[in-house]
This record gives sequence, C-alpha cells and structure tokens, in this order.
Amino acid sequence: MKKKRLYLILVLLFASFASAIAQTKVSGTVTEASGSSIPGVSIVEKGTTNGTTSDIDGKYTLNVRSGAVLQFSFVGMLTLEEAVNGRSTIDVVMESDAIGLDEVVVTALGIQRDKKTLTYASQQVNGEELMKARGTNFMENLSGKTAGLEIEKSSSGAGGSTRVILRGFKSLGGSSEPLYVIDGIPVMNIKRGQPGMWGGADNGDGLSQLNPDDIESINVLKGLNASILYGSQGANGVVLVTTKKGMAGKTLVSINSTTTFESVLVWPELQFDYGAVNGAKESWSTTKGGTKYSEQMMKDFFETGNNLVNGVTVSGGNNITTAYFSYNNTSAKGIIPNNKYGKNNVSFKQSTKLFNEKLTLGSNVMLASELIENRNVAGYYLNPLTGLYNFPRERDWMDYKNNYKIFSETRNMYLQNVYVVDHHLSNPYWLVNMEPKEEKIQRMIANATADYSFTEHLNLAVRGTYDYVDYKMTEKHAAGSNATNVSQNGQYIFGDRTDTKAYADALLKYDNTFGKLNVTGFVGGSYTNNKWTGKGANNGTNNLLYPNEFSTQNYPTNVVVSEYGGETILQSVYGSVSLGYNDMFYLDVSGRNDWSSTLIGTDDGASYFYPSVGGVVLLSNVFTLPEFISFLKIRGSVAQAAKEVPWSSILSDNSISGALGGINKSTRQPWTDLKPELIKSNELGLEFKLLKGRVGFDFTYYNNNSTNQFLNVELPAEEKGRYQTKNINVGEIVNKGVELTVDFIPVQNNTITWKTAFNFHKNTNEIISLDPENPNRVIGMGSSEGYNTFLRAGGSYGDLYGYKFRRNDAGQIMLDETSGRPLKTPTQYDVNDWTVGYLGNLEPDWNLGWNNSVQVDRFNIGLLISGKFGGEVVSQTESMLDGWGVSKRSGEARDIGYVAINGIKGTTPVTQISAFDYYAEGGGIGGRNGIIEPYVYDRTNIRVSQLSVAYDFDVKKLNHISGLTFSLVGQNLFLLYKKAPYDPELAMSTNNSSQSLDNFNTPATRTYGFNIKITF
Repeated sequence: MKKKRLYLILVLLFASFASAIAQTKVSGTVTEASGSSIPGVSIVEKGTTNGTTSDIDGKYTLNVRSGAVLQFSFVGMLTLEEAVNGRSTIDVVMESDAIGLDEVVVTALGIQRDKKTLTYASQQVNGEELMKARGTNFMENLSGKTAGLEIEKSSSGAGGSTRVILRGFKSLGGSSEPLYVIDGIPVMNIKRGQPGMWGGADNGDGLSQLNPDDIESINVLKGLNASILYGSQGANGVVLVTTKKGMAGKTLVSINSTTTFESVLVWPELQFDYGAVNGAKESWSTTKGGTKYSEQMMKDFFETGNNLVNGVTVSGGNNITTAYFSYNNTSAKGIIPNNKYGKNNVSFKQSTKLFNEKLTLGSNVMLASELIENRNVAGYYLNPLTGLYNFPRERDWMDYKNNYKIFSETRNMYLQNVYVVDHHLSNPYWLVNMEPKEEKIQRMIANATADYSFTEHLNLAVRGTYDYVDYKMTEKHAAGSNATNVSQNGQYIFGDRTDTKAYADALLKYDNTFGKLNVTGFVGGSYTNNKWTGKGANNGTNNLLYPNEFSTQNYPTNVVVSEYGGETILQSVYGSVSLGYNDMFYLDVSGRNDWSSTLIGTDDGASYFYPSVGGVVLLSNVFTLPEFISFLKIRGSVAQAAKEVPWSSILSDNSISGALGGINKSTRQPWTDLKPELIKSNELGLEFKLLKGRVGFDFTYYNNNSTNQFLNVELPAEEKGRYQTKNINVGEIVNKGVELTVDFIPVQNNTITWKTAFNFHKNTNEIISLDPENPNRVIGMGSSEGYNTFLRAGGSYGDLYGYKFRRNDAGQIMLDETSGRPLKTPTQYDVNDWTVGYLGNLEPDWNLGWNNSVQVDRFNIGLLISGKFGGEVVSQTESMLDGWGVSKRSGEARDIGYVAINGIKGTTPVTQISAFDYYAEGGGIGGRNGIIEPYVYDRTNIRVSQLSVAYDFDVKKLNHISGLTFSLVGQNLFLLYKKAPYDPELAMSTNNSSQSLDNFNTPATRTYGFNIKITF
C-alpha cells in the first residue's frame, strides 16, 4: 500500500507540474516550393504523441505548449522542424527529398553516419516500433522486424533468455551470438544455466535485465565490416542499443502502464478414455470407461498468467544541461503455479555542455533488480508436466491434487503423495509447492563520457563504463521428493556469482570537406577487463545431515563448496577513414589490433590484427536515371575478424580435489601453438528507392568463412601419459546467405497512411572441414535417447540423426519375428555412411516477416506476421506420451483396434498392428530410446506475432495533459499454420545444444492486454 500511495503522490505532483505549463494554439498551411498545398503531412509536437495531419488544403491546427518544437514529416519530403517561440501562425514550405535517405543512423562506437554512405548492411528499428506490442524482453520484440536475425524464445517464461544468431552459426564450440552495445559501449550478456534432456531450467541472460522503455532505437550491424571496430567481441555481429535522453527546451513527464494476460496457445493432444491396468503407471487398457482423470483437470493445472508493467519517465533541460530519469516495475505470474517474476529498473542520464559548448560531459546509470521464483523447467526430471500428462486415467486426480503431501508416522514429517516410485514422475503439486527455487540478480551499468571539440573538424571523446552483475540462486527440495534426484533428507543447491566488466576507450575524430572530397576518420584505443568469481554446491542424492534443513552447515562431509574465478584483459587500437567524393563515391578502410590475455604464452604472442575495406557508389547521383527512381546504390565490403580463445585454454591448471584431499592434476596438454579463430566476410548489396521514397528495396548477399576453430581432442595412445587430451586449431565453416527488405507505402492521404515491410532471410551453413587428422570425427552438440545432433565434415550445423525404422529394399517396415513389433536401425549414425540415421536439419530454410502500420485518423494499427519455412524439429514429449499410452493417437488406434502399417514380418506382409505393439515403450516406437523418426516434424510455421491497436485521444481541451494513448496489445496470438503438434519456435534450451527439441517444455502461450500512456 505504501508503494501505491507513493506512486499516486508522484503522479499527482507530475500532473500539477504539467498543468502549469501554458498552452498555445498554432495553425498554418503546409505547401511545396511550387506553392501547392500538401495534404496528409504529419505535424507532431516533438518529443510527445501530440500531433495532427494537414487537411486537403494543407491546413492544420494544433494546441501545444509554449516553447514547443513542431516537426513536419511526409514521405518524399525532408523532415522540417519549427520552434513555436510564441507564434500562433506557422506556415512552412517543405522541400523534396529526392533520395529519401537523409536518415542518420548510429554505427559502431556510437558514431552517427548518413545511412546512404554505409558500405555494409544494417537495419534500425526505433523504440516506438519495438514496443508496440509491449513485450517484457526487447529482443523478442525484434523478431521478424530485421532480416538476417534468428531469434528463439525460451520456454522458461518471464525473465528467460533468448538465442540470437546473425547470419548463421559460426563456431564449433564457442558462442555465435552477437555483441550487445549500449550507447556505444559493450555490455555483458551473461547466459546462465540451461535445461537439458534430464531436466533443469533456463536461468536467464543479461538482456532480460534491461528496461525496454529506455530504448530509443536499435541498430543491427550484421556484417564484419559493420562490427569490426568492436574487434573479437563483435565478430558475430553487433546489436547497438541507443537509449533515450533529455531534450532541451522542454520538460516531459510520461506515465506508462501495461497489463497483459497469458494463456496456453497450443495444448498437447491426449486421450482420457483408457486407463492403466493392475495399478501400472502407463495407461494401456484396451477397455474404455472407469476413468477419473479428464482433459479439463489437466488444463486446470495451468493458470492464467499476467504481466504488469508500470513506469514513469521525466526528461527535460535547457541549452546547457539535459537529463532523463525513468523508473519501471515489472511484476509477472506465469501459467505454472508459483512461477513469479519481478523486476525494478531505475535509469538516470544527463549531459552538460561547457566552455561555449566545446566540452560535453555525460553520464548514465542503469540499475536493475530481478527476483525469479520457480522458473519453468524442461526435461524428464522434476518436471510437473511429466506427471500431469501421464497420470493414469483411472486414478483419482483430485486426491493427488488436494493431498499432494501426506504425513508419515515413520519419519514424523510430510512426504510426497505419489502413486508410483519412478525416476520420471512426481506429483505436480508437490513439485510446485515443496521444491522452491529462487534467483536474485542485481545489476548496475554506469558510464561517463567526455567529448571535447578542438575545432569544428576535430574532437576527442573519452568514455568509461563499469558493468556489475551479482547473481544468487537457491533450490530447496524437500525430503520425500523423487529419489532419483533428491536424497531422502532433501536437497539443497546454491550458487553465488559476481561478474564485472570494466571498459574504457578514447576516440579522436576528424571530419572535413575539401572541395568535392569529404574526409572522415578516427583513431582510438580501448581497454576491457572481465572478472568473475563464484561459489556453489549441490548435495544431490547425498543425504543432508538433518531433513529439510537447507544450509551449507547441513551438508554431509563428502559435499564440498566449490569456488572459482577468472579474469581476461583485452587491449585494442583501431582506426578508420571514410572518403566521399561529390556525394557519388564512398570508400571505408578500417583496421583493428587486439592484445588478448588469453593468448599470452603462445608462440605467436597475444597480438592479432584484422582489416576491412568497403565501398559505395550512389548511382542515382552518378547517372541521370528515370524520374521514378529516386535513389540507387550499390555497396560491397571485404573484412576479417579474429575471436580470442576461451579463458584458460592454453593453461593446464591443477585443482584441489575437495573432501577427498590432494590435488586433481590437469590431463590437458598445454596449448602454446594456438591461433585465434578467424572469420572472413564478403558482402555485396543493392539499395534503391522509387516514387520519391514510397518504395524501398535493400538486398544483401554475404559469404562468411570461419577457420582456426578451437577443439579439444584425445591424444593418440602412444602420446598419452600425464596428458590425455590436447587443444587444436581446426575446422572451416561457411555461411552463405541473402537478406532482403522491401518496404513501401501503398496508401497515404489525409485519411489513411499504410506502411508495410517484408524482411526475408535465407542462410546456408556448410562445415567444409573439421579435423584433417581424423576425417570421421564428430563433435556432439546434443544427444539423448534416440536424438543426436553433431558437427561433421561435409555436414551442416543442426544436422539431425537418430533411430529410424528398419526397412527392407521395398520400403516396408520390418517387424520382429517373435514380438511382431517394429524394428529400428542398429545405430543412430554411421561414419562410413552418413545417410544412416539422417533425419534432416534443424535450422529453417528461410524466414519471412511482414510488418504493417496503418494510421487512420487517431487510430494506429500495428500487425506483424512472421514465418519460418523448412527445417525440422523433434519432440521427445510426443514419443513419451505414445510410450505411456496417453497420447490422443494411441487412444484413437484403440478405438478402431489397430494401427495401419506397411510392414513385413519375416516374409509375411503386415497391414495392421495393435496400438500397444506399435506405440508402447519397450519395443514400440514410443518411450525412452524408441524410434525417433516418427517424432521429427516439419518446422514450417506462420503466426500473428504482434498486434496492436492504439487510439491517440484529442487532449486539446485538457490543459494539464499533452498526450493520452490507449492501446490493445497482443503477442503470439495465433498460429496460422504449423505441422508440428506444438509450437516449434519455443526453445527448451537457448544454448548450442538440444536445439529445436521439445522435451516436456512448458506449452507456448499467447499474451493479450492493454497499455495506457499519459504525457504531461
């Protein structure tokens, strides 16, 4: 209540302050240079949502505050700004923008450049577009809005991580995810633990801690020529985040409140007609009736989730100092009982100009605090969904629900009420109530900048930042939990880790024009220091000394609290020069040299250098083109970047063996001849605009080659001694692809404006070579019972292998001559014949996003439809449901009495087989280690990813409010088309392993609700 009262007082104070601001009525006419009026021009009070459009005669009227600045914009015209300065009549003449590309974008190191001069592909999304549907993770909101960006969302719920890949997977074992940069400075995106086949939860990443409402724009730098100035850190591309700042001459107060609800989008298809026989755990009865467990009972386990996001921003200033402040609170409840997420964000940013504006000092502090309770899990173990879906249909579900714990006289404590002792199965209500998990994350990103202009052509910028993350987690599993994972006295897991990143750089910039030649260049240097320390422990199935006492003092003597830590230092110098001739030709030349601490002690030393070259020809300025072609540009670039090897790769440190005493000696050979991983990139692009900018086209072809990858391999038998393994530089991976963005404005008049854009991306990945000394070597990326994905020479990232039906030459499924059950291939793969066990590739063939914005009077409708086409996904959930006899198809087979099959038993053709013989675990296709082939599905899916309908109220008569917008918002609302029995884009894990795999993942959800934004 105290927080609510404080929030209300703040709102009233801001409202009172805003009501004191005087309003001015401004009117006028908008014309072209020829004198013709322009209808449909957008006139907005800059920095607010207060605006209008010119009528058929080019006239407009708008109530604004004194001191306001009016912004006039129209497609094909240069954007114009006019300060009110007490005037009541403002007539403007808009000039034609022949190319429609006067846009200035933020590039590497925070440097602003004209988009038309860029020699590489980049794509910018403004913050307003990003937050139309009001998601809690800004990267999820970016999906489908940029070509070349592959984004997968975790199934763990609010605060979960995302997997972001630009232009394909590039590393054998390292990360292929981009670098994240805020206001020109790299920040950490630490991805913590991920679930696997046997259980676990996604422990989030650094992106979830940021406040999406602070974002002004995001620019995605896709190729190496774009990101080379960030060195090895930016070798996988860069996502540049520019945050909001205060604006001179005005004080704005904005209050934002979003309420959304979350419900299951795709339910599993189960049967509830057949129960178990003789108390078995599987529901393999062949007689209908007597069931007590229903589909509605299963669905009632899930709750309606909600996300409440409330925030306030205050910004303003004068010609000397500007400031921006924001506070944001997020409170969410998931669809699984007791899954909760809370986050608080505070941000303060200021900028001050001194010495006749020669010196600009700036600072920014961003604070975040997260509390996550009981993240959704995936995998077989300690997952409420295994017990929920598999519950024998003839048993009394309500008894297990209402009495999930029962008192044991023998042990004098409550124990789990569960119908069977099984390593997969637990009472779902016991899991969500008696095995709590908690994570607390505190984060601070603080930076300071100083920018001094020696002359109008030369200036020096110095920046520094400190990024701090403190992560704490605990798991408390009560005595009586599943004995496969938890000791009879309970289990206590804790982790405590601190990560810091200190960064500083200096940049000397020069910009001048000599006749027709423009010269822009800079030189700089940077220093990066990463440190981490941590400790943790897990007693597993080793008994705690006393039941349900969760502390390190209660650990048995054979459980040790492990401690770890490390540090890396990266020092760099870099430079770039851009030459432009007569606004026709542009040439970029850049280079960077890094010194990495992870390479100290190697034969070649810690230093490595890499360059890039790019060029642009503005054909529309070189040649006289047809009038309908407003702009035509070709670009190309060649670049390379090196990636530092992982920390401690060259070392062979020993460690203390803990409770057993003594020393664990490292068995890895020191690695002194290593080289940094090298990525080479070639890129060609074509851009054009037609009809004064109403139609735009941006095409890119790229070819990326990754070599010198690091790999740990076993030593030959004759070389083994103290050392058993060694690291080597091997491998070559090629990613080729095309990106295409087409945007146009089909309708624009004084009533309707419709803007639409298509983003297309296709990437082809090929592993050219892996280990020349062992051509048949494979590198596992994820495997389990029946599922295997690995890297091999001649293959592709995401190749899937597993057990298939054993067939004869005629294609008939071979049946066991004794049991009559389907036979599977003897192995998941064969290094001498890669067609054995091959089931396809997990990556989509191509992606397409269709983004729309329709303005009708004061209504704005935003619609994003996205699709992924081709590729495969795998569901071990479906395999297990079949094996247990609870899937809908196993019930339908019992309804008709058989499963149709093109089989052969010995020499006898078979066309029908019983549901049990075909599906049941232990010889059928389902269950653990069955035949995975039937559970591989086409990944193709099309969905309504985002939908928003906003209404901007006319607040002219409300002197104390300058803007009021109400929006209906939704994400992932409908699956328009899919072939898989679940949402194939919801990732169990967002790391490199177990990709595109469903193993009792939390079902996909849709979110829907509303947003209110008030500006004073």
